[in-house]
Amino acid sequence: MVRTTAVALAVTLLGGLAVATPVTATAADGAPIGFAAVNALGQNGTTGGAGGPEVTVSTAADLIAAIKAPGPRVVRVQGMITLPAGMHDVSSDKTIVGVGAASGVTGGGFNVGLPVSETTTPPADAVHNVIIRNLVFRNATDDSINVQMFSHHVWIDHNDLSRGYDGLIDIKRGSSYVTVSWNHVHDHAKNMLLGHSDSNGAQDTGHLKVTYHHNFFDKTSQRNPRTRFGNPVHIFNNYFLNNSDTGPACQAQSGCWIEGNYFDDVEEPMTNSYSGPKGNIVERNNVYVNSGKPVVGGTVTDPRTYYQYTLDPPASVKSLVTQGAGTGKI
Repeated sequence: MVRTTAVALAVTLLGGLAVATPVTATAADGAPIGFAAVNALGQNGTTGGAGGPEVTVSTAADLIAAIKAPGPRVVRVQGMITLPAGMHDVSSDKTIVGVGAASGVTGGGFNVGLPVSETTTPPADAVHNVIIRNLVFRNATDDSINVQMFSHHVWIDHNDLSRGYDGLIDIKRGSSYVTVSWNHVHDHAKNMLLGHSDSNGAQDTGHLKVTYHHNFFDKTSQRNPRTRFGNPVHIFNNYFLNNSDTGPACQAQSGCWIEGNYFDDVEEPMTNSYSGPKGNIVERNNVYVNSGKPVVGGTVTDPRTYYQYTLDPPASVKSLVTQGAGTGKI
């Protein structure tokens, strides 16, 4: 079993003061590190359906009902379930976890968030405290996982995602305090979007705080991720392999803190000038093998403003991530 050495401090934001609570995290632990572990917006870290009933589902009807039901619940997905086309709503306080290495969904995807509106005020009933782990996502007719409308405290961990129609993991419209970790994404072009439009600054500015760590970006050509407005977006200890367009593309005033990653045969490892308005990148201690030069510059908020962490050595990231990312590892 592969374990990362990362040690994090979840930070409670109280009256502008940061109060650190020690949290030790490994690849197999039941708690996130990064933004999903931060205590904010009335939510103490991300615990999903802990404390609620546990249900095992093997049909589309049972899965759709379980993830939408009110109250905390642990939903165990048994086998590959074919969902109706489109996105299926996930309500607050849910853990959705696959049984074994080959359980998941095909045909449809998960929507973590309220219906789209143009409000710039976070609603009191925003979806929050959701964990999605150890699931296979295939052949979605829209996004595989979509997080939207000020949803917060979401942990997307140890999944295997490929061959969807649109995004594999999209986070947008004011959502925040999200960690995306140890996922294997492959055989797909439009990978991960953070912020859906260059014109959505009124809704997104001050939000979209996301941590991406120990993910395997495996021949995903673009959006690895493509970011707008979020600052900081923390991208650390990921393995990027043969991304034919770009690695992280940070634009529209977003700020990406990119460190300790391993870029292997990536044409443009990172850029703050991809398309549209320019963004900001701070680049530190990354490994580049048969890859182009990073395009960086600007100012980014240090993630340690929100939480503490310890990086795995970047030279070890390729081995750690290829062995530890994806399903069947927790």
